[in-house]
This record gives sequence, structure tokens and C-alpha cells, in this order.
Amino acid sequence: MSADYILSITKPMLEGAQMTILLFLIAIVLSIPLGFLITLMARSSVKPLAWLAHTYVYVMRGTPLLLQLLFICFGLPLLPVIGEYLVMDRFVAACVGFVLNYAAYFAEIFRGGLLSIDKGQYEAAQVLGFSKWQTTTKIILPQMFRVALPAVSNEAITLVKDTALLYAVAVPELLHFAQTAVNRDFTIVPFFIAGVIYLLMTLLLTLLFKWLEKRFKFE
Repeated sequence: MSADYILSITKPMLEGAQMTILLFLIAIVLSIPLGFLITLMARSSVKPLAWLAHTYVYVMRGTPLLLQLLFICFGLPLLPVIGEYLVMDRFVAACVGFVLNYAAYFAEIFRGGLLSIDKGQYEAAQVLGFSKWQTTTKIILPQMFRVALPAVSNEAITLVKDTALLYAVAVPELLHFAQTAVNRDFTIVPFFIAGVIYLLMTLLLTLLFKWLEKRFKFE
């Protein structure tokens, strides 16, 4: 296998990796705050709001991400009356699907982080005269973030790998170009190159989150 051939198939795969990285960035930036909002809703004293949040998390975590992507891309436009207004670009639809799915997982991670904080922290803050806002922002959230960070790291790495599902909704990303090269040239080399690119992306993420864990002294 010549170096020229490897370079010729790597270039389009790197272009596809740009789509992978873009989806990852959009999904991670939007799903984390949405997940935290869902956590707050689930802990709300307003029962219908809490029920809605719990139901959302159950549905999104209980059904495959691929099914959700197919429904958003191909199912929503078929809905009576409103379907014609729900037609989206494939990449946009995929972003919506990833954000909604991962928000549910991050909501559970944040819920676990909040549950790990001893109730005495709230009582101590009240005794010291902290307002509810100060207690939340200065005491509770920093501790929750430190506890949740390893799980967030794991989900972020899973998200990178799940971006391969774009292939199923005909969005040209990394795996799409690898499969095209395999079908055209009858060789599995493109799969190995794609695997190396995924490994490099996950390695960079792993190093980033390890740095964050040290930065926040989570050991």
C-alpha cells in the first residue's frame, strides 16, 4: 500500500472529521446547560414540571440514539398538519437529536452530583448567612462539578464515537468517507485510518479532562 494512496484517502476523511468535530462541539456546548436545566426541573417542587423532566430523561435514555435521529430526520416531516414545518437540514436535525439525547444523560450525571453533596452543606451555608443564590453558586455547584467531571468526561468521549451515527442519516462525516473508500478500492485500510483518527480525537479529549480534573483537584 503506497504512501500516496494513504494520503489520498486520508485527506477526505480529515474533511469528514471536521463535520464530526463540529457536531461534537455543538452537542457538548448545548447539551450540558440543557442537561443542568432538566436536573433543576426534576428537583422542582412543582410536580408537573418534575414529572415532565423525569419522563423526558426516561424516554431519551430508554430509546436508541439512532432511532431518535431517524425519527427527527425522517419521522417529524410525516406528522400531520405540522410536519411540513419540521423539515430540517440533515446536519441540523442530527444536531438536535444529539443535543436532546445527551442532555438527558448529563441531567442524570448532574443529579447524581447534587445527591452526593451532604445536606449539612446547605445548613452550614444558611447558618453563615449565605443567600440561596450564593449557596448554589459558591458552594453547591463547584462541588457538584468536581464530582460530575469524570462522568462528564466519559460521556464526552462516548459522544465523539457516537458521531459515527451521522452516517445513518446520510451526513458526510468521517465514517462516510472511510466506507466510500472501502467500497471503491476493496481494502480495509480506510477503516484503520478512520480508527486512528477517532483514537487521536479521544486522546485529546482524555488529556483535556485529565487536566481539568487536576485543575479542580479531583483525585
